[in-house]
Amino acid sequence: MADQKPILVVGSINMDLVGTADHIPAAGETILGTDFQMHPGGKGANQAVAAARLGVPVQMIGQLGSDDIGSQLRAGLSKAGVDTTPIGAVKGASGVALITVAANGENSIVVAPGANSQLTPAYLDQQAAYIRKAGIVLAQLEIPLETVVHLAKLCANSNVPLILDPAPARDLPAELLKQVAWFTPNETEAAHYIGETEKNLNRSAQQLQAKGIGGVILKLGAKGSFLATKSGTEARIQPFQVQAVDSTGAGDAFNGAFAAALTLGQSPLEAAIFASAASAISVTRKGAQASMATLEEVHQMLGDA
Repeated sequence: MADQKPILVVGSINMDLVGTADHIPAAGETILGTDFQMHPGGKGANQAVAAARLGVPVQMIGQLGSDDIGSQLRAGLSKAGVDTTPIGAVKGASGVALITVAANGENSIVVAPGANSQLTPAYLDQQAAYIRKAGIVLAQLEIPLETVVHLAKLCANSNVPLILDPAPARDLPAELLKQVAWFTPNETEAAHYIGETEKNLNRSAQQLQAKGIGGVILKLGAKGSFLATKSGTEARIQPFQVQAVDSTGAGDAFNGAFAAALTLGQSPLEAAIFASAASAISVTRKGAQASMATLEEVHQMLGDA
């Protein structure tokens, strides 16, 4: 493990303000909730914790504010095993996410970026040594797009594979997509990039790869996932049957576990199955980072403990 290159996560760090209710309110509707909790979150931080819980070395580049929330978030990442040395501190508020969780586990999220908006290309250049030494880099779209574009160039220049979780979905420049080793949208995000939701998963993946992307994983929630590699392998991965309590962070659990499994030497197909198990475990518990699986739990889910 000492010689293992770390996973580097570049992305958002938020505090999740989670309200639970019978259902997600419609526009203009006010409903009474049943619970309120605060959990460390942010897609970047979630993915970092997901990978770290699985026993692989993880570092993170991000920005936190000068408020108490920032201190809490940094401490939480460190406790989970994430190296927070590359995380900066800026004056002002840290990022927060306002999350409504329905009784069936579905959720609705609004993110206020705060300090995450100050994760700039210039700051990446200051931390470029971490990128060059990484085994895999994970990124999402809760930070400025110009930063993600610059990150992709730095990864390409150092021959470091980039896994991009295109959430929240937004238009991406062609040159960025061509520098992505793995693209991991859910169904809604995939539809944004191919113009419609394809019932044929093979066709959907092929349309994305036609944009220059290397490998594609379509995350299908309770329906599992679909893998298409650069070498031509295609596989439907069936879901693990669990009782969902809270789906917040499930996609992040998948991405962190997928990167961890690749780092541990698994094939892309093995890594996707491993990630599916980790994601399934995460929905059985409340919260994002608090729900992330350990390596032992994943092995138990896979039946090879």
